[in-house]
Amino acid sequence: VHNSWHAAIVLRKSDLAEKTMPELADFPAAQFIEFSWGDQDYFPNPHSSAFAAVKAALWSGGSVIHLVGFSDSVEYFYRGATITELRLSPAAYRRMVDYIDETFLRETSPGRARAAPGLFPYSRFYPASRSFSLLRTCNTWVAEALEQAGLPIAPAFVITAGNLQSQLSAIKPMP
Repeated sequence: VHNSWHAAIVLRKSDLAEKTMPELADFPAAQFIEFSWGDQDYFPNPHSSAFAAVKAALWSGGSVIHLVGFSDSVEYFYRGATITELRLSPAAYRRMVDYIDETFLRETSPGRARAAPGLFPYSRFYPASRSFSLLRTCNTWVAEALEQAGLPIAPAFVITAGNLQSQLSAIKPMP
């Protein structure tokens, strides 16, 4: 899913294993989990300044993963957003989920990443292991996850949500 500037991946919680992704325990009633990624200082602050945006793009101090748990239909929850449904083979899905799981920065293995309040009461931020920059945005992160699934996505050419959507639109659906 994406709005004009920010992309995320939404997965059914029942298709994920709490054993391998223990952060899911923070969303006991959710049917869906949104995964998104961004700068650790800019993303959690919805009232960030233009300076904070420039700092995130050029001198990011780290990154976070934002998880949002919800049970409404995806279409209802993301009214007004662009939704692209992808059907993946079980092996492709596993590779994508493994990529997402590997981007959590956990202090111990196995263990849960430290949670912080999210943008909504039903969301949390977790430290992430990948570096954020102007050339490696939330949209690039989504592209990298989809590339891990074997989709013909070129993350190096994805900075904006529009770049990502252009590549997704060119993918032919599985029969």
